[in-house]
Amino acid sequence: MIQRDISRDKSVGDLGREAFWFLTHTLLAVALLAAVVGGMTFMHPDPEASAPKMLATLLAFFVPMVGGFLISRLQKNDVSQYVWISGLLLFSVVCVWVLDLPTGPGLCEKCGLVERLYRTFFFIDGNSGLMGGDGLLIGAWLPLSMIGYATGARFSGER
Repeated sequence: MIQRDISRDKSVGDLGREAFWFLTHTLLAVALLAAVVGGMTFMHPDPEASAPKMLATLLAFFVPMVGGFLISRLQKNDVSQYVWISGLLLFSVVCVWVLDLPTGPGLCEKCGLVERLYRTFFFIDGNSGLMGGDGLLIGAWLPLSMIGYATGARFSGER
């Protein structure tokens, strides 16, 4: 079976609608993450404990995945499968931003580039001190929610 090029035979209006739905699905993934963060905040976990952060990391993927699955089933739109691109772009931009942040005492002063990114985005038990401690939320959970949303949309089988 020969697949046709996705961008051929589409008008400017069709491409505009796809861009609108792409942005809408991206915002829905962010809204689902906001629901996860709101639910975790409502439970008042210890901000220094690693178990709530691990749970929130899992929920940041699985809640948008279920949401992407259900929304894709209801809407029957294949654009939702490509929201992972937003997550990848966001992660790339935030990585460049973190690498440009100034360091100092208590702010990953002697860290190399890879260690700075790892400690800012992926180190659960502590952080690099960069981004005001929000590296896990902005650099890991936001992209993870978009990737989870796209994964759920892909599992819905709508093409």
